Amino acid sequence: MELTHVIWMLLIVFVLHDLEEIIVVENWLIRHRERLARSIPAFLQKTFQPMLSMSTAQFSVAVTCIFAVLSAAVLLTVLTWQAGTYLPFFLVCLHVLFLHVFTHIGQSLLFRTYTPGVVTAVVLVLPYSVYTYYRLLAEGWISWSMIGETLPFSLLVIPVLYVTLTLGEKAIKPLKG
Repeated sequence: MELTHVIWMLLIVFVLHDLEEIIVVENWLIRHRERLARSIPAFLQKTFQPMLSMSTAQFSVAVTCIFAVLSAAVLLTVLTWQAGTYLPFFLVCLHVLFLHVFTHIGQSLLFRTYTPGVVTAVVLVLPYSVYTYYRLLAEGWISWSMIGETLPFSLLVIPVLYVTLTLGEKAIKPLKG
């Protein structure tokens, strides 16, 4: 398989993974809201409490925003493939996707239950990420030093995720019964 096709596959893997989350997140939050609220440190309560009441529609807005960023990374990477101009941008997205697997595993271990997204994180995201790193390294497109240099930029996802979740919360108001 051409490496650019592997790059495009990031979007498919992301969509399949996030579909699992979208399908179950609202009901899962309803069932586990109190337990989750108790696990949030006091100084973060005000920030994260609204997210514990997030609807499927609100979560979907956040996922759509993230998909737009990933789509830009993939498209720009493929369009400038020979020059490698946007490969670092793609690599940061790959790092985030790869590290996200371990947040799902950690949450499931911490709560000792299924958490939204853990199945596709382990079955799809982890193998895809490892394979993509392998191909990029084996074919000389990236090096271990490039991985190390781009890894800190993965921290940028924290404010981006917060903004996208807040956008979802503000854009979609819950229905009044």
